[in-house]
Amino acid sequence: MSGRVRSWAVVVAVSAVLAIVGAYAGGAAIWLHYLFKPATTLLIAAMVLREGAGAEPRYRRAIFAGLLLSTAGDAFLMLPGDWFVFGLASFLCAHIAYLAGLCKRARPFAAGWPFLAYAALAGAVLAVLWPHLPGELRIPVIVYVAVLAAMAAQAAAVWRRRADAAGAAAAIGGACFVFSDATLAIDRFAAPFAAAQALVLVSYWIAQWGIGRSAVLARS
Repeated sequence: MSGRVRSWAVVVAVSAVLAIVGAYAGGAAIWLHYLFKPATTLLIAAMVLREGAGAEPRYRRAIFAGLLLSTAGDAFLMLPGDWFVFGLASFLCAHIAYLAGLCKRARPFAAGWPFLAYAALAGAVLAVLWPHLPGELRIPVIVYVAVLAAMAAQAAAVWRRRADAAGAAAAIGGACFVFSDATLAIDRFAAPFAAAQALVLVSYWIAQWGIGRSAVLARS
């Protein structure tokens, strides 16, 4: 990791910590969460924009678009009231952008085993959630889980075919995204637990950093 990217990593980490502290402190400190949650994702997008000049342009644009869509999802999920469906839609579009970018680095289904593995994992998560999901959310959640799993699987397939640092970063990011969203869904719908928000946010920003980092490293 270059000195410049290391500096970005430190700034992103500090912003993420402030967002998590604000979420748990609440009260007068909740402004930390409202400010630094979207700011953390925007910082990763800024890193892609500033440090990815030599990377594959189409891939970098797709990842940058996904990060902006993710920032919209961040905002919806932290707003007072129930904006969950809007957040879900924003992240669905983000994953479609990531998937489109990943398909530019390797053909779809370039390796079969990641799709089988993530399909099995997605089925297991849905089995846990299904009895607890409101009826009107079942179809949207199925669509979201399918796209998320496809994105993570394609990231792993790119890593398998390209065997480069960008592929590894995206594959780790995809896996962390699945973990983060599964944890969020289980906490929200099935079995809430105190550490969920910290686990969700830490794994989420590791995911976004990995995917963003892949856009800086990707070469034709």
